[in-house]
Amino acid sequence: MQLSDYETKYSTIRFERDKGVLIMTMHSRGGPPMWGMSLNSLHAELPNAFLDVARDTENKVVILTGEGDSFLTKFDAEEMFHEGSQAEMWPRIYEEGVGLLNNLLAIPVPVIGAVNGPAHIHAELLILSDIVLAAEHAEFADLAHVPGRTVPGDGVHVIWPMLLGPNRGRYFLLTGERIGAAEAKQLGVVGEVLPAAELLTRARELGSQLAQLPTPVLRYTRQVLVHDLRCRMMNGLAGGLAHEALGSLTAAAAKG
Repeated sequence: MQLSDYETKYSTIRFERDKGVLIMTMHSRGGPPMWGMSLNSLHAELPNAFLDVARDTENKVVILTGEGDSFLTKFDAEEMFHEGSQAEMWPRIYEEGVGLLNNLLAIPVPVIGAVNGPAHIHAELLILSDIVLAAEHAEFADLAHVPGRTVPGDGVHVIWPMLLGPNRGRYFLLTGERIGAAEAKQLGVVGEVLPAAELLTRARELGSQLAQLPTPVLRYTRQVLVHDLRCRMMNGLAGGLAHEALGSLTAAAAKG
């Protein structure tokens, strides 16, 4: 797998690489990323994109970020699911959801998450990184699940109680609490908080620094650092998604 095989393959991800440091910028039609459920959405494209990135041996470090000054605060009304019902949709969403985080953690080199702004939907895509940098105006919340009347089962139930502690993590998920960048750093969720204009520069600096290390050191370091995370996801992600589907389907049926 080479960069040329996938750099124009996805409509929601822009790729650029310099001296082994690959930047993946998520976007929606060139603007800040939004979350959708169609076959052309980030939900559908990211699992395969992570696999492509993982198979490209020229990648020594990966930087994940978003376009513009926010990271996933809205749902994309133009990218809704195409199936005729939720029951028809959920098998695809389940497969994509399992692949989304497992394939991210399968990237065999260090990952730097550059949180370019508020992350209210799938913030775990960036905070699962080995190094997490955040713009000063970034804010973390999970507004897509319990506040949206949905079970928080697509990995957020695994990562947030681990990072925040069991009680604070459950409070965070159940209340829709918003945590600013400065507090996130105090809590250990974020490594550095920077002015927005300096965020990507710092990510590139750290990426270039790491890329100087021998490739085997980078790859084996990544393996030991994400081993526990991969085990947690393997144990909790599939079951969580199944409960999320069950909650959505039974709630919809109850309305009927």
